[in-house]
Amino acid sequence: MTHPQRPLRRRTFLAAGAALALPPFGGSASLRRPAAGAGPAVARREPADLFGREIRVLPTDDPVVALTFNAAWNDDGIDAMLDELRNRGVPATFFLTGRFAEANPGAAGALAAEHGVASHSYSHPRLADLDRAGLREEVERADEAIRDATGTDPLPFYRFPYSETSPSAIAQVNALGYADIEFTDDTLGYLGEGGGVSVEDAVDRAVRAIRPGMILQMHLGSTETSGPNVDSRALPAVVDAVESRGYTVIDLASLV
Repeated sequence: MTHPQRPLRRRTFLAAGAALALPPFGGSASLRRPAAGAGPAVARREPADLFGREIRVLPTDDPVVALTFNAAWNDDGIDAMLDELRNRGVPATFFLTGRFAEANPGAAGALAAEHGVASHSYSHPRLADLDRAGLREEVERADEAIRDATGTDPLPFYRFPYSETSPSAIAQVNALGYADIEFTDDTLGYLGEGGGVSVEDAVDRAVRAIRPGMILQMHLGSTETSGPNVDSRALPAVVDAVESRGYTVIDLASLV
């Protein structure tokens, strides 16, 4: 049955920290540094500039990376992640499912209070199981649930469940106002120690993936089979590795 929705809200989001001055995709880019004594520079980009493509790496040769976290289960690990990001002054973007936002409004609100939140669908379905109407409903229900739980509009970013995309699905999501932001590599921390991935394994995968413009995917929450959240415990070593290599963690919100 179709779920009635309010129209999607669309607005430009301005980052609260240093931002990338990004050229069209395929070109080079550099960090735009603020002048001495000036406030942080913020690059403005209309979401449409990001449309028509699957984005897996930021278009830059500079030593910058973006940290992203998917949240589709429970709130296991969230407090530790927020504490670490806050203490280190590091930004992140959290891709929430609508169901997560509905089930964990306090956690969703805490994430949105300090970082950008974006959409990871409503129910985390397989793309092959959706027709056009089903994909639209996933986007619209997630949008409404995230806004209701956080009191803010999500960033105009959508990450497909299982990273399953297609040109037609990306075009449909774009038409709804969202850019498709996927990832360069994944720690696989969502598998947990129950699935054979230790904290050391997650850190190793992150370190090996470091490159200019990397978008790292990590996860919040846990399942009965995964055991306690791995990525929250891997995060300190991941940030250490990024910074020791001379890289800066940037905010995906700087894309708009």
